[in-house]
Amino acid sequence: MSTAESKESAREIVVPGELLAISGKRAGPGTYSEGGKIFASQLGIKSVRPDTISVVPLSGQYMPLRGDLVVGKIVDVGASNWLVDINSPYPAPLHVNEVPWRVEFGETGRFMSVGDVVLLKIVGHDEQMRIQVSMQDHGLRKLTGGMVLEVSPSKVPRVIGKNGSMIQMLKNMTGCRIYVGQNGRIWIDGELDSIVRAVQAIRMIEEEAHAQGLTEKVKQLLEKSSERGA
Repeated sequence: MSTAESKESAREIVVPGELLAISGKRAGPGTYSEGGKIFASQLGIKSVRPDTISVVPLSGQYMPLRGDLVVGKIVDVGASNWLVDINSPYPAPLHVNEVPWRVEFGETGRFMSVGDVVLLKIVGHDEQMRIQVSMQDHGLRKLTGGMVLEVSPSKVPRVIGKNGSMIQMLKNMTGCRIYVGQNGRIWIDGELDSIVRAVQAIRMIEEEAHAQGLTEKVKQLLEKSSERGA
C-alpha cells in the first residue's frame, strides 16, 4: 500500500471510547491514553502520523496536526510576527524567521497585511496547543487573487481523493489553480466561470461525501457545466 493510500485509509470515522492504538504512538487532540492504550474521546476522523494519533472532529473547527498544509488568513500584524487564523480554536503566530523573506524588526507590515491569504505548514504544537506554523518549505507562499472557499475539515480527504485523484480531476477539468488546506479552506484561482464550476463541484463533494460513485458524479457535473459555458 502506498503512503497516500495508507494516509487515506487512516482517516476513518471513529466514536468516543473506540480503541485507536495499543502502543507506539502519542495521544494527540481528540484522544486519551489509558493503560498504555489510546482511545478516541470524540466522534471524528482518525488521523495517524508517524509519532501521533489524533481524532479530527466531524464538525466544528480544525484541530492542527504536525505536517498539515493549511490555508490561513492574516488577522493581526506584530513587530516580529503575524497572527494567522487557521480555522482553529488556537492562535497560530507566524514568526519572521519562518517566512522566505528577510524581515527587519517592525517592518512586518511591508510584507503581509491583515486580510492576506497564506499557504502554511503546521510544524509543531505542544500539549497546550501552542501552534507553530511556517512558510519555509517548497510551494508555501502568500496567495494573491483568487477566492477562498470553506468546507468542513472532515470532508477534505474526499475533496483530495485517493492519491489526489479528485483534486487533480478538478484542476484538469476547470483549468483552475487550487490549493486544499487540511483546515477546510480551499483557495481557487482562474477564470470566473471556471471558479464557479470548481465551487459547484466542491460543494457536491461536500454534500455527498459518503455517496458511492462520487467521482463519476462530479465528472458529469463538470462536463455538463462546461457544455453550458461553451
